[in-house]
Amino acid sequence: MKSLRVLSVVLISLSTVAFAQSDAQKSFDKLKTLAGTWQASVTVDPPQKDMGDGTTTQVTLRVTSRGNALVHEMHEIGKPDDPTRYDHPVTMLYLDGDRLLLTHYCDAGNRPRMVAKTSPDGKKVEFDFLDLSGGNDYGHMYHAVFTIIDANHHTEDWTYMMPGDKPLHAHLDLKRTQ
Repeated sequence: MKSLRVLSVVLISLSTVAFAQSDAQKSFDKLKTLAGTWQASVTVDPPQKDMGDGTTTQVTLRVTSRGNALVHEMHEIGKPDDPTRYDHPVTMLYLDGDRLLLTHYCDAGNRPRMVAKTSPDGKKVEFDFLDLSGGNDYGHMYHAVFTIIDANHHTEDWTYMMPGDKPLHAHLDLKRTQ
């Protein structure tokens, strides 16, 4: 009888892992539907003109590596596409076992990683800070939320932790251009 209880606990544990993995996969598949080119109006709180507030930004999302990664690139419209002179952050989204992770290759010279959690309706994927690789002299990206409104409209909310742990929030309202 004891072995039957142990077997039941093992089976329940395995089904829980499979369910979590399924949620991560579903979230990743949903985010991959955003592949394309997007134009975004940007608002920053607290408002800071030198941090992109009031600008228009282009975001490109591209599925790569046989569907195993989603590349997210951002650059300000009207600025040359020269990542050596202008901000041009790249973010990679990918599955790692039963987790959906995001690694942000930041213009601040670091690489924060975040882990996803999904809203019950599946339209919002929220990423919470996990760890940081590289220096933190200029701050780091700390939190991200992708909200899918429909096939041609989504929002992104990014929180950057400035030195001294002062949060800077950026809201992008994105419309598909391609």
